Amino acid sequence: MDFTTTTSVVDDTTVVRPEGNLNMASAAELRTAVEQAILEGPSRVVVDLQGVPFIDSSGLGALIGCLKTARDHGGDLRIASPGAQVAMVLKLSNVDRVLLSSPSVEAAYRD
Repeated sequence: MDFTTTTSVVDDTTVVRPEGNLNMASAAELRTAVEQAILEGPSRVVVDLQGVPFIDSSGLGALIGCLKTARDHGGDLRIASPGAQVAMVLKLSNVDRVLLSSPSVEAAYRD
């Protein structure tokens, strides 16, 4: 499965939607997409993981790196719609304590 990302801006939030496995082969592409999106738009970011069936440690590292980039630019990064495998990896690695997760993009910044 090829890895792709699409980016859109909804209100004051950048939404990045990766599609495909988030692993060593695709982690750099996600980081580049998020960094470019932050430079071009709002630094408040939601990564919609609905289209990501699998994530490994490289993918986790990419998400943490994207969070750091967003915060370095005065913003924040949250994730939305993680599937079962992705949610399990986030929980087992305790990354779910660092990256706030929501069931949908719309719910990501409701607080």
